[in-house]
Amino acid sequence: MSATPPGGPSPGALAAALPARSNERLKGVLFLLTGGGVFLFQDLVIKTISDRFPLPEALAIRCIVAYLALAVLIHYDGGFRGILTKHLRLQLLRAVMLFASYTCYYLSLAALPLAEAVAINFSAPLIIVALSGPILKEKAGWQRWLAVLVGFGGVLVMLRPGAGAFDIAALLPVGAAATYAVAQILARHLGATDRASVMSFYQNSANFAGALLLGLAFGSGAFAEAGHPSLQFLLRGWSMPHGIELLMIASTGLVAAIGSWCLTNAYRLAEVNVVAPFEYSSIVWAVLAGFLVWGEVPDHYTILGILLVVGAGIYVLRFAR
Repeated sequence: MSATPPGGPSPGALAAALPARSNERLKGVLFLLTGGGVFLFQDLVIKTISDRFPLPEALAIRCIVAYLALAVLIHYDGGFRGILTKHLRLQLLRAVMLFASYTCYYLSLAALPLAEAVAINFSAPLIIVALSGPILKEKAGWQRWLAVLVGFGGVLVMLRPGAGAFDIAALLPVGAAATYAVAQILARHLGATDRASVMSFYQNSANFAGALLLGLAFGSGAFAEAGHPSLQFLLRGWSMPHGIELLMIASTGLVAAIGSWCLTNAYRLAEVNVVAPFEYSSIVWAVLAGFLVWGEVPDHYTILGILLVVGAGIYVLRFAR
């Protein structure tokens, strides 16, 4: 039952609500930008170790470390009672979708250049916007659709896809994008009752369980002779990492906890068709990392693509206001 008096809210109440809603949208965008930057580090580590260790083992180590970080987040984000959610089935469904998404994406990193894998994966925001209408009843008028398409065009300008992008592994980030979109739609639905740290806990648990199951099935290395790099990354036998390699893999656990919390908060706080275009910011983070780590200078195609992506994102945020 609504507590609004007959005749609707007063002008003063509307004036108070509009800035608050704008602030929530801005917070959602900032959370998403931060999460994208944090996850870039994880992508670099995963791609670096993909020719020496199996993905399920890396995921298992990551999840163990992530549990420690998540324990702190959950404690300061409402307490551990929040884990006893009333929407367990939806939480598990979302967690499984994200496990499938990240597994597909990480496997693609073993075979594809990072820029190509990221760019192909950026069909996810388009899918999110498409699903937000029929599922969440959020309107994304033609202006926002146009802005999203312009942003995706910017990704294509940066990628300049050629024959090399049509490796069979290119289907992996497509599958990752589809399952990721479904998961974030569910995050928007669950965000009304469940905290971001709780959703991250279920996501990490699904990743850990999935990694252990894959390890039991393929960890012996009996199928490790598969020729494709992505299959090798999945089927390679487990071996204990040491020294810097162990620290690198373990660090992705902290990254996963913080990054998942940021992304989940983004989709809790704002409409998905507002924050989804800012998923493209990971391309910007990737370009910056390439310059700072390897001294790669973006060419004019890359600069044009970045301008299109950032411009489209800013327009979507202003249009939402």
